[in-house]
Amino acid sequence: MRSNQFNSILDRIAQLYPKSMDLSLGRIKGLLHKLDNPQNKIKNTIHIAGTNGKGSTLSYIVSILTQAGFKVDSYISPHLVDFNERFRIGNIGGFELIDDESLIELLNYCERINGKSPITIFELITAAAFLKFSTTGSDFLILETGLGGRLDATNVIEKPLVSVITPIGLDHQQFLGNTLENIASEKAGIIKNGSTTVISKQNYDLLGLFKKIIKLKNNKSKIYGEDYSIKINPAGFNYQDEKYNINLPNPSLIGDHQKFNAATAIATISSIKDLKLDTGFFSNGIQKTIWPARLEQIKSGKLHQDLGETNEIWLDGGHNAHAALALADALKDLEAKKLIMVIGMLSTKDTNEFLVPFKDRLFKLIAIRIPNQENAQDPQNICQNSKKLGIDSTSANDIFDAFDIVKSLPKDSYRIIICGSLYLAGEIIKLNN
Repeated sequence: MRSNQFNSILDRIAQLYPKSMDLSLGRIKGLLHKLDNPQNKIKNTIHIAGTNGKGSTLSYIVSILTQAGFKVDSYISPHLVDFNERFRIGNIGGFELIDDESLIELLNYCERINGKSPITIFELITAAAFLKFSTTGSDFLILETGLGGRLDATNVIEKPLVSVITPIGLDHQQFLGNTLENIASEKAGIIKNGSTTVISKQNYDLLGLFKKIIKLKNNKSKIYGEDYSIKINPAGFNYQDEKYNINLPNPSLIGDHQKFNAATAIATISSIKDLKLDTGFFSNGIQKTIWPARLEQIKSGKLHQDLGETNEIWLDGGHNAHAALALADALKDLEAKKLIMVIGMLSTKDTNEFLVPFKDRLFKLIAIRIPNQENAQDPQNICQNSKKLGIDSTSANDIFDAFDIVKSLPKDSYRIIICGSLYLAGEIIKLNN
């Protein structure tokens, strides 16, 4: 049972600091200076930015390096169920989440040191993370940006071991710009002078921009299609660069897009000077990677019991057009079944763009409101947009109400995909436990 002290500090932080986005680095740099710059005491930081695939790529890197015997810390956002998920402390053979007592102590200390200076929630949490990771003695820290790159609170690492840019798509336009070029420029802000940059498979039109910034920063680079590549086959894929030529099995995470994410992880590790791993570590690592709510099948729990054995339930946190394309492609590779989408989205997301890849594939769409989210999109609005695309749509009060609608349909074997938001995915996982 989570302690009242833990809940109270999170509630207090949420009330004390503004939720509105004001991207800058001045506030967190000020706090980190007061904390004696713990971020500069962390060795071997791999920094990841991008629109999609950041979390999966991070998880592959962690899993591969862990298989090779390294201790690997990681920092992610947002969490799905427990706040502690953001702080992952490496140990031999895996990692553990930070415990409540340590997290309470860290947050209280950082808040006290910050005093009355302006700060945002994410900045305070990130400062606490750097403070913790500076004391673990791990071999690597894999660091995921929260939003953007250039002005993201994580972007205070002066000399990352590797900077990684995963696929760029339209998302968070209100903060990052309305074009892919604008967004790519913001993400590329994590590229630092004299470091190494890995660029995943990207929209071709963005490669010139990335190359220009890499040259300007005097960076070594590893660019998909030029410095590394993969060939996909039914059993997995072949990865090739100047250091490795490996035949690899299918990753544990489903979909061809996950093979590209795994390749980005391998390229990142390959770019580390003086590190050459046995190829078995790559195979074992990608097969043992766990990353919840990335086309994850729910095979047990309350929701599975409620819907019955004849129907499949899948969960995915994708919430933008680029993620929807990857999800639709991955679902095509599964055995043919009538596809029902249960969807909840934030009001800042474009429902129409997300649904276009599914317009000729859905048997039915059921829209619900994301629980415990003030910024949740009205299910009626989602239905209106989906009906414009010719999708049979209705709304439901919650996930169990949505399942009642499924159970009222003619008896058949349905595949239900729950998607549209990481926040919804987190609530689904909580409900299912």
